[in-house]
Amino acid sequence: MAFNLKGRSLLTLKDFTAEEIRLLLDVSHQVKREKKSGNLQRRFLGKTLALLFEKRSTRTRCAFETAFGEEGGYPVFLSGDDIQLGAKESIEDTARVLGRMFDCIQFRGYKHETVEKLAEYSGVPVYNGLTDTFHPTQILADLMTVEEEFGSLKGVKIVFVGDGRNNVANSLLIGCSKTGADFTVVAPEKLFPSDELLNLSREYASYSGSKIDITDSIESGVKDAQVIYTDVWVSMGEEKKQKERYELLKPYQVNKSLMEKTGRKETIFMHCLPAVKGNEASFDVIEGKASRVWDEAENRKHTIKAIILATI
Repeated sequence: MAFNLKGRSLLTLKDFTAEEIRLLLDVSHQVKREKKSGNLQRRFLGKTLALLFEKRSTRTRCAFETAFGEEGGYPVFLSGDDIQLGAKESIEDTARVLGRMFDCIQFRGYKHETVEKLAEYSGVPVYNGLTDTFHPTQILADLMTVEEEFGSLKGVKIVFVGDGRNNVANSLLIGCSKTGADFTVVAPEKLFPSDELLNLSREYASYSGSKIDITDSIESGVKDAQVIYTDVWVSMGEEKKQKERYELLKPYQVNKSLMEKTGRKETIFMHCLPAVKGNEASFDVIEGKASRVWDEAENRKHTIKAIILATI
């Protein structure tokens, strides 16, 4: 490997250079080819992975468990009901104990500061499987899927339509701006990304050549898009805001009409899942020929395997 990532945690893609992200993507493509050809390795033999889950999961849990298990490692699932994380025991103390017993830790939950404390006090690589602020492992799978479709990330126009300040939109801003993909957020102004993150992403974009745009106009925002991406209108933990979000985002549903507004026949549709079909995306789009959501879901596994390979 050209870059030594051993011992590194993945909390947000802000902490990784464009070259390091490129390395992770290259390894992701490599391990996917290995899997498809039946060339199975045992590179995690004798290694252990702690999987801490405050939030429920299908893809993240399955991707980490199968990626680690296929390589001969032993993943241990720990839900909020199983351990004392932040309850009778501080996060710092839990991190110290787990760091003595495991080679690496995954955390999926609410507060981003929790995963930061785990990384600070455990002494082993920690991977952010999702927090309220960022979702970096998802975005690596997204970037891999775009590369498979278009052969490159440079200059590909990716448009996120919907809640532009959720963890996926935040992480796409970082991932695209670092890798040279053009990225547009189409959202109601009330749900724009933070100015702080926008300014940071535009700084990254000045080096990569990426174009970053934020708009509430569907017509101008999706024009020439090669990728239309959306996510649920109400994130986990925000269920009380459901009525408000539905009213704000109903005009931003990704449907056949919106897809046609891109003006491109080759435009693909992406969604991190789970999806509420008929809300953020119409049934015919998510189940149609433009949809790449199942490739995207599979690629969670390959990118997660690459992350762990590069860091332990």
